[in-house]
Amino acid sequence: MSKRSIKIAMSAVSVAAAALTAATPANALAATGPLTDVRVAAHFDLSAGQLPENVTLLPDGTADVTFAAGRQVAQVSPGGATRILATLPAPADGGVNTPVLGFPLTTGIVHTSDGTVYMLYATGTADLTGLWRIRPGQDPERIAALPANGLPNGLALDEHSQQLYVTDSALGTVWTVPIGGGTPTAWSTAPELASTGFLGANGAKVHDGALWVTNLDRGTLLRIPIRSGNRAGTPQVKASGLAGIDDFAFTGRGDDVLAALNAPNTVVRVRSDGTSTTVLDAKNGLQNPTSIALRGNDVYVLSAAYTTATDPNLLRARLHGDR
Repeated sequence: MSKRSIKIAMSAVSVAAAALTAATPANALAATGPLTDVRVAAHFDLSAGQLPENVTLLPDGTADVTFAAGRQVAQVSPGGATRILATLPAPADGGVNTPVLGFPLTTGIVHTSDGTVYMLYATGTADLTGLWRIRPGQDPERIAALPANGLPNGLALDEHSQQLYVTDSALGTVWTVPIGGGTPTAWSTAPELASTGFLGANGAKVHDGALWVTNLDRGTLLRIPIRSGNRAGTPQVKASGLAGIDDFAFTGRGDDVLAALNAPNTVVRVRSDGTSTTVLDAKNGLQNPTSIALRGNDVYVLSAAYTTATDPNLLRARLHGDR
């Protein structure tokens, strides 16, 4: 990706940044516990489009990440070394018709215990947009087509039902796809998933019998019950006032989550009662955080530098106690 294309891509992401930053909640002004041992563990190449968008952790602490503007999937070792696993094919038109953003990007990523990696790719073209899979030692392949006028973004795996859930930030839809691939099903089109002008449904996680989803525009964290027969229940707003919320991760303490607020450049802890407290900010090295993952008490935070345009990175920290 050329430097000019990178600038165009980052300008596209900046469209709503000023408004989102201005709407930063009053309780998200200064970093506080419970995170310690905070350090930047890896720096990425901005000029090569290495803007980390999403992350999934392997048992040994290796992080599989998507580089949005590079159309790539990479592995970051526990020591911080980066290795490219695959580069997805570029659309013939360069991705100029990708909804909202105007550039092709890799987004959500998950993996299964056999080492298979699943990721989402949005290009604005019918031949490439969809759910992709990389089996160990094999080339990436698309296993489910998604609408070219959509922006598949968040990806969650339900290992019990062997279903993948895909949030579409442009169409305000959650899709389901069997883990083996096939035709997507529109699982939920609830109005709570819709955008208000930029990006709607975003991050996604399966937790305690429900799919949890963020809405970036609305600043909300939603819980959608998974009913029998894999039917979607009515969305419940579990937290609000989280301007610019992107992806998130459960801490292992009930419904407590750590959430990345992209344009406000903070990570917040959201408790089960919906209250939030800032635990990381720019002073810790954040550069527009996009996603979070936990392995035990080890916290991984990706920053894409979409609007700061300075230092896309992987930050690590330790989560302690119930502070």
